[in-house]
Amino acid sequence: MTAQRRSILGGVAALLVIAAVAFFGTSRSRNSVQARGTANNTIGLVVFASPGRVEGASETTQVGAAADGILKAVYVKEGQFVKRGTLLGEIACDDLQPTLQTARAEADSARQARARLLRGARDEEKKIASEKTAAARATFEEAKSRLNMQRALYQKEQVSRATYDQAVRDLGVADANLRAALRTEELVAAPPLQEDTARADADVLAAESRVRTVQERIGKCSIVAPINGTVLRVYARRGESFSTVTPRPLFSIADTSTRHIKAEVDERDIDKLSVGQNVIIQADALEGKKLRGSVARISAMMGRKSISTGEPSDKSDRDILEAVIDLDDNSRPLPIGLRVTVQFLANPRRR
Repeated sequence: MTAQRRSILGGVAALLVIAAVAFFGTSRSRNSVQARGTANNTIGLVVFASPGRVEGASETTQVGAAADGILKAVYVKEGQFVKRGTLLGEIACDDLQPTLQTARAEADSARQARARLLRGARDEEKKIASEKTAAARATFEEAKSRLNMQRALYQKEQVSRATYDQAVRDLGVADANLRAALRTEELVAAPPLQEDTARADADVLAAESRVRTVQERIGKCSIVAPINGTVLRVYARRGESFSTVTPRPLFSIADTSTRHIKAEVDERDIDKLSVGQNVIIQADALEGKKLRGSVARISAMMGRKSISTGEPSDKSDRDILEAVIDLDDNSRPLPIGLRVTVQFLANPRRR
Protein backbone atom coordinates (compact mmCIF):
# COMPACT_ATOMS: atom_id res chain seq x y z
CA MET A 1 0.00 0.00 0.00
CA THR A 2 1.43 3.33 -1.09
CA ALA A 3 1.76 6.29 1.25
CA GLN A 4 -0.79 8.23 -0.76
CA ARG A 5 -3.41 5.49 -0.37
CA ARG A 6 -2.77 5.23 3.35
CA SER A 7 -3.22 8.96 3.64
CA ILE A 8 -6.58 8.81 1.82
CA LEU A 9 -7.83 5.98 4.04
CA GLY A 10 -6.76 7.88 7.16
CA GLY A 11 -8.66 10.95 6.02
CA VAL A 12 -11.80 8.93 5.35
CA ALA A 13 -11.58 7.34 8.82
CA ALA A 14 -11.21 10.76 10.44
CA LEU A 15 -14.29 12.03 8.61
CA LEU A 16 -16.29 9.01 9.78
CA VAL A 17 -15.25 9.63 13.41
CA ILE A 18 -16.24 13.31 13.16
CA ALA A 19 -19.62 12.40 11.63
CA ALA A 20 -20.31 9.83 14.36
CA VAL A 21 -19.46 12.31 17.14
CA ALA A 22 -21.71 14.93 15.56
CA PHE A 23 -24.59 12.43 15.22
CA PHE A 24 -24.44 11.18 18.82
CA GLY A 25 -24.02 14.71 20.16
CA THR A 26 -27.16 15.88 18.33
CA SER A 27 -29.14 12.84 19.51
CA ARG A 28 -28.05 13.34 23.15
CA SER A 29 -28.92 17.04 22.98
CA ARG A 30 -32.37 16.18 21.58
CA ASN A 31 -32.99 13.59 24.30
CA SER A 32 -31.87 16.04 26.97
CA VAL A 33 -34.32 18.64 25.69
CA GLN A 34 -37.12 16.12 25.76
CA ALA A 35 -36.26 15.08 29.30
CA ARG A 36 -35.54 18.53 30.70
CA GLY A 37 -38.07 20.57 28.78
CA THR A 38 -37.99 23.18 26.08
CA ALA A 39 -37.99 26.94 26.17
CA ASN A 40 -41.51 28.16 25.48
CA ASN A 41 -42.73 31.70 25.90
CA THR A 42 -46.12 30.51 27.18
CA ILE A 43 -45.09 27.70 29.51
CA GLY A 44 -41.47 28.12 30.50
CA LEU A 45 -38.59 25.74 30.90
CA VAL A 46 -39.35 22.38 32.56
CA VAL A 47 -36.52 21.76 35.00
CA PHE A 48 -37.75 18.40 36.31
CA ALA A 49 -40.89 16.27 36.57
CA SER A 50 -42.35 14.19 39.39
CA PRO A 51 -45.28 11.80 39.85
CA GLY A 52 -48.25 13.09 41.82
CA ARG A 53 -51.72 12.21 42.94
CA VAL A 54 -54.95 14.19 43.16
CA GLU A 55 -56.20 14.76 46.71
CA GLY A 56 -59.07 16.65 48.27
CA ALA A 57 -58.90 19.54 50.70
CA SER A 58 -57.95 16.92 53.31
CA GLU A 59 -56.07 13.68 52.99
CA THR A 60 -58.15 10.56 52.45
CA THR A 61 -59.08 9.09 55.82
CA GLN A 62 -59.49 5.35 56.16
CA VAL A 63 -62.16 4.58 58.76
CA GLY A 64 -62.33 1.24 60.56
CA ALA A 65 -64.03 -0.07 63.69
CA ALA A 66 -62.75 -0.15 67.27
CA ALA A 67 -64.54 -3.37 68.26
CA ASP A 68 -64.57 -6.97 67.10
CA GLY A 69 -67.78 -8.44 65.77
CA ILE A 70 -70.21 -8.78 62.91
CA LEU A 71 -71.13 -5.70 60.90
CA LYS A 72 -74.74 -5.07 61.84
CA ALA A 73 -75.61 -2.23 59.45
CA VAL A 74 -74.18 0.21 56.89
CA TYR A 75 -75.90 3.59 56.77
CA VAL A 76 -74.06 5.53 54.03
CA LYS A 77 -73.36 5.22 50.32
CA GLU A 78 -70.45 6.20 48.13
CA GLY A 79 -70.57 9.86 47.12
CA GLN A 80 -72.67 10.84 50.15
CA PHE A 81 -71.62 13.92 52.11
CA VAL A 82 -71.40 13.34 55.86
CA LYS A 83 -70.67 15.57 58.83
CA ARG A 84 -68.28 14.76 61.61
CA GLY A 85 -69.92 12.32 64.02
CA THR A 86 -72.36 10.91 61.45
CA LEU A 87 -73.07 7.22 62.04
CA LEU A 88 -71.55 5.26 59.16
CA GLY A 89 -72.17 1.72 60.38
CA GLU A 90 -72.54 -0.47 63.45
CA ILE A 91 -70.94 -3.59 64.87
CA ALA A 92 -73.41 -5.94 66.59
CA CYS A 93 -72.83 -5.61 70.36
CA ASP A 94 -76.25 -6.68 71.69
CA ASP A 95 -74.62 -8.90 74.30
CA LEU A 96 -73.32 -5.81 76.12
CA GLN A 97 -76.77 -4.35 76.86
CA PRO A 98 -77.54 -6.71 79.80
CA THR A 99 -74.08 -5.97 81.21
CA LEU A 100 -74.81 -2.25 81.01
CA GLN A 101 -78.15 -2.64 82.81
CA THR A 102 -76.50 -4.63 85.60
CA ALA A 103 -73.74 -2.05 85.99
CA ARG A 104 -76.28 0.79 86.16
CA ALA A 105 -78.30 -1.04 88.81
CA GLU A 106 -75.18 -1.57 90.91
CA ALA A 107 -74.27 2.11 90.57
CA ASP A 108 -77.77 3.19 91.68
CA SER A 109 -77.57 0.87 94.70
CA ALA A 110 -74.17 2.27 95.70
CA ARG A 111 -75.41 5.86 95.40
CA GLN A 112 -78.47 5.12 97.53
CA ALA A 113 -76.37 3.42 100.22
CA ARG A 114 -74.08 6.45 100.33
CA ALA A 115 -77.06 8.81 100.58
CA ARG A 116 -78.48 6.81 103.51
CA LEU A 117 -75.12 6.89 105.25
CA LEU A 118 -74.75 10.66 104.88
CA ARG A 119 -78.36 11.32 105.85
CA GLY A 120 -78.06 9.20 108.98
CA ALA A 121 -80.92 7.48 110.79
CA ARG A 122 -84.48 8.32 109.94
CA ASP A 123 -86.51 10.55 112.23
CA GLU A 124 -88.60 7.55 113.31
CA GLU A 125 -85.46 5.70 114.39
CA LYS A 126 -84.25 8.72 116.35
CA LYS A 127 -87.65 9.03 118.05
CA ILE A 128 -87.66 5.35 119.03
CA ALA A 129 -84.14 5.64 120.47
CA SER A 130 -85.18 8.70 122.48
CA GLU A 131 -88.22 6.89 123.85
CA LYS A 132 -86.12 3.89 124.87
CA THR A 133 -83.73 6.24 126.67
CA ALA A 134 -86.62 7.86 128.53
CA ALA A 135 -87.98 4.45 129.57
CA ALA A 136 -84.57 3.30 130.73
CA ARG A 137 -84.14 6.49 132.77
CA ALA A 138 -87.53 6.00 134.41
CA THR A 139 -86.63 2.42 135.31
CA PHE A 140 -83.34 3.62 136.72
CA GLU A 141 -85.02 6.26 138.87
CA GLU A 142 -87.53 3.71 140.14
CA ALA A 143 -84.75 1.23 141.00
CA LYS A 144 -82.79 3.95 142.73
CA SER A 145 -85.78 4.98 144.80
CA ARG A 146 -86.50 1.36 145.72
CA LEU A 147 -82.89 0.84 146.75
CA ASN A 148 -83.04 3.87 149.06
CA MET A 149 -86.20 2.52 150.64
CA GLN A 150 -84.77 -0.98 151.03
CA ARG A 151 -81.60 0.45 152.55
CA ALA A 152 -83.60 2.30 155.22
CA LEU A 153 -85.64 -0.80 156.02
CA TYR A 154 -82.54 -2.97 156.09
CA GLN A 155 -80.85 -0.63 158.54
CA LYS A 156 -83.93 -0.96 160.78
CA GLU A 157 -83.71 -4.73 160.27
CA GLN A 158 -87.21 -4.79 158.80
CA VAL A 159 -86.10 -6.57 155.60
CA SER A 160 -83.63 -9.32 154.97
CA ARG A 161 -80.16 -8.99 153.54
CA ALA A 162 -81.30 -10.85 150.42
CA THR A 163 -84.05 -8.32 149.76
CA TYR A 164 -81.59 -5.44 150.12
CA ASP A 165 -79.07 -7.13 147.79
CA GLN A 166 -81.81 -7.67 145.18
CA ALA A 167 -82.57 -3.95 145.22
CA VAL A 168 -78.88 -3.20 144.69
CA ARG A 169 -78.77 -5.57 141.72
CA ASP A 170 -81.93 -4.06 140.20
CA LEU A 171 -80.35 -0.62 140.35
CA GLY A 172 -77.21 -1.89 138.63
CA VAL A 173 -79.24 -3.46 135.82
CA ALA A 174 -81.31 -0.28 135.41
CA ASP A 175 -78.13 1.80 135.28
CA ALA A 176 -76.63 -0.46 132.59
CA ASN A 177 -79.80 -0.31 130.51
CA LEU A 178 -79.85 3.49 130.79
CA ARG A 179 -76.22 3.76 129.64
CA ALA A 180 -76.91 1.47 126.67
CA ALA A 181 -79.99 3.48 125.68
CA LEU A 182 -78.02 6.74 125.87
CA ARG A 183 -75.24 5.25 123.75
CA THR A 184 -77.72 4.02 121.14
CA GLU A 185 -79.35 7.45 120.97
CA GLU A 186 -75.95 9.08 120.47
CA LEU A 187 -75.04 6.65 117.68
CA VAL A 188 -78.34 7.22 115.91
CA ALA A 189 -77.84 11.01 116.02
CA ALA A 190 -74.08 10.96 115.27
CA PRO A 191 -72.70 11.78 111.76
CA PRO A 192 -71.13 8.93 109.75
CA LEU A 193 -67.53 7.99 110.43
CA GLN A 194 -64.91 9.27 108.00
CA GLU A 195 -63.85 5.77 107.00
CA ASP A 196 -67.46 4.77 106.34
CA THR A 197 -67.94 7.82 104.12
CA ALA A 198 -64.71 7.08 102.24
CA ARG A 199 -65.76 3.47 101.67
CA ALA A 200 -69.19 4.56 100.39
CA ASP A 201 -67.57 7.10 98.05
CA ALA A 202 -65.21 4.43 96.72
CA ASP A 203 -68.11 2.05 96.11
CA VAL A 204 -69.96 4.71 94.12
CA LEU A 205 -66.88 5.60 92.03
CA ALA A 206 -66.16 1.95 91.27
CA ALA A 207 -69.76 1.28 90.22
CA GLU A 208 -69.88 4.37 87.99
CA SER A 209 -66.53 3.42 86.45
CA ARG A 210 -67.96 0.02 85.52
CA VAL A 211 -70.89 1.77 83.82
CA ARG A 212 -68.55 4.03 81.82
CA THR A 213 -66.40 1.07 80.81
CA VAL A 214 -69.38 -0.80 79.38
CA GLN A 215 -70.68 2.37 77.69
CA GLU A 216 -67.28 2.89 76.06
CA ARG A 217 -67.31 -0.68 74.80
CA ILE A 218 -70.77 -0.13 73.34
CA GLY A 219 -69.64 3.19 71.86
CA LYS A 220 -66.83 1.43 70.02
CA CYS A 221 -69.45 -0.61 68.21
CA SER A 222 -70.61 2.57 66.42
CA ILE A 223 -68.52 3.66 63.42
CA VAL A 224 -68.73 7.44 63.02
CA ALA A 225 -67.24 9.91 60.55
CA PRO A 226 -64.09 11.58 61.95
CA ILE A 227 -64.33 14.60 59.61
CA ASN A 228 -66.74 16.50 57.38
CA GLY A 229 -66.39 15.10 53.89
CA THR A 230 -67.59 12.82 51.14
CA VAL A 231 -67.67 9.04 51.38
CA LEU A 232 -65.31 7.97 48.61
CA ARG A 233 -65.50 4.23 49.10
CA VAL A 234 -67.61 1.80 51.15
CA TYR A 235 -65.71 -1.42 51.74
CA ALA A 236 -68.04 -2.68 54.46
CA ARG A 237 -70.80 -5.17 53.80
CA ARG A 238 -73.51 -6.12 56.22
CA GLY A 239 -72.85 -9.49 57.86
CA GLU A 240 -69.08 -9.34 57.41
CA SER A 241 -66.86 -9.92 60.42
CA PHE A 242 -64.33 -7.36 61.62
CA SER A 243 -61.32 -7.96 63.84
CA THR A 244 -59.07 -5.41 65.51
CA VAL A 245 -56.25 -7.97 65.38
CA THR A 246 -56.13 -7.72 61.58
CA PRO A 247 -57.88 -4.38 60.96
CA ARG A 248 -58.95 -3.16 57.56
CA PRO A 249 -60.63 0.02 56.32
CA LEU A 250 -64.42 -0.03 56.14
CA PHE A 251 -64.92 3.47 54.72
CA SER A 252 -62.80 6.09 52.94
CA ILE A 253 -63.67 9.75 53.53
CA ALA A 254 -62.12 12.99 52.29
CA ASP A 255 -63.02 16.65 52.06
CA THR A 256 -63.66 17.09 48.34
CA SER A 257 -64.66 20.75 48.41
CA THR A 258 -61.41 21.56 46.56
CA ARG A 259 -58.64 19.63 44.85
CA HIS A 260 -54.89 19.81 45.10
CA ILE A 261 -51.98 17.73 43.86
CA LYS A 262 -49.47 16.03 46.12
CA ALA A 263 -46.25 15.46 44.20
CA GLU A 264 -43.35 13.26 45.27
CA VAL A 265 -40.11 15.06 44.42
CA ASP A 266 -37.03 12.85 44.08
CA GLU A 267 -34.20 13.66 46.48
CA ARG A 268 -32.01 14.58 43.50
CA ASP A 269 -34.37 17.43 42.52
CA ILE A 270 -34.99 18.99 45.93
CA ASP A 271 -32.62 21.87 45.27
CA LYS A 272 -34.72 22.89 42.24
CA LEU A 273 -37.96 23.04 44.27
CA SER A 274 -39.37 26.19 45.88
CA VAL A 275 -42.67 27.52 47.22
CA GLY A 276 -44.55 29.51 44.58
CA GLN A 277 -42.94 27.61 41.72
CA ASN A 278 -45.18 27.26 38.65
CA VAL A 279 -46.07 23.76 37.50
CA ILE A 280 -47.88 22.02 34.67
CA ILE A 281 -50.05 18.98 35.45
CA GLN A 282 -50.59 16.26 32.88
CA ALA A 283 -52.40 12.92 33.00
CA ASP A 284 -53.68 10.32 30.55
CA ALA A 285 -57.21 10.98 31.84
CA LEU A 286 -56.98 14.65 30.83
CA GLU A 287 -56.80 13.73 27.12
CA GLY A 288 -53.83 15.96 26.42
CA LYS A 289 -55.11 18.94 28.40
CA LYS A 290 -52.69 20.64 30.75
CA LEU A 291 -53.55 22.16 34.10
CA ARG A 292 -51.59 24.94 35.73
CA GLY A 293 -50.75 25.36 39.36
CA SER A 294 -48.12 26.43 41.85
CA VAL A 295 -46.29 24.94 44.81
CA ALA A 296 -48.19 25.88 47.98
CA ARG A 297 -46.34 23.86 50.63
CA ILE A 298 -43.26 21.70 50.91
CA SER A 299 -42.95 18.95 53.50
CA ALA A 300 -40.28 19.39 56.17
CA MET A 301 -39.40 15.69 56.29
CA MET A 302 -38.23 13.17 53.75
CA GLY A 303 -40.28 10.03 53.19
CA ARG A 304 -40.59 6.91 51.08
CA LYS A 305 -42.24 6.72 47.68
CA SER A 306 -45.90 5.77 47.63
CA ILE A 307 -46.74 6.53 43.98
CA SER A 308 -45.62 4.05 41.36
CA THR A 309 -45.34 5.27 37.80
CA GLY A 310 -45.05 1.77 36.37
CA GLU A 311 -41.91 2.72 34.44
CA PRO A 312 -39.06 0.17 34.52
CA SER A 313 -36.60 2.96 35.29
CA ASP A 314 -38.59 4.12 38.32
CA LYS A 315 -36.42 3.76 41.44
CA SER A 316 -38.41 2.81 44.54
CA ASP A 317 -35.45 2.87 46.94
CA ARG A 318 -34.94 6.64 46.85
CA ASP A 319 -36.39 9.05 49.41
CA ILE A 320 -38.80 11.75 48.30
CA LEU A 321 -40.08 15.10 49.53
CA GLU A 322 -43.79 15.84 49.28
CA ALA A 323 -44.92 19.08 47.64
CA VAL A 324 -48.54 20.26 47.71
CA ILE A 325 -49.70 21.91 44.48
CA ASP A 326 -52.63 24.35 44.36
CA LEU A 327 -54.47 24.38 41.04
CA ASP A 328 -55.11 27.72 39.33
CA ASP A 329 -58.50 26.41 38.11
CA ASN A 330 -60.25 24.25 40.71
CA SER A 331 -63.56 24.04 38.90
CA ARG A 332 -62.83 20.67 37.33
CA PRO A 333 -63.69 17.82 39.77
CA LEU A 334 -60.70 15.56 39.20
CA PRO A 335 -61.11 12.07 40.67
CA ILE A 336 -59.47 11.67 44.06
CA GLY A 337 -56.43 9.40 43.75
CA LEU A 338 -55.83 10.14 40.04
CA ARG A 339 -52.15 9.73 39.16
CA VAL A 340 -50.64 12.71 37.34
CA THR A 341 -47.27 13.98 36.17
CA VAL A 342 -46.17 17.32 37.58
CA GLN A 343 -43.70 19.33 35.53
CA PHE A 344 -41.90 21.99 37.58
CA LEU A 345 -41.02 25.13 35.65
CA ALA A 346 -38.01 27.35 36.02
CA ASN A 347 -39.96 30.59 36.48
CA PRO A 348 -41.02 30.77 40.16
CA ARG A 349 -44.12 32.81 40.80
CA ARG A 350 -43.40 35.94 42.75
CA ARG A 351 -45.73 36.72 45.67
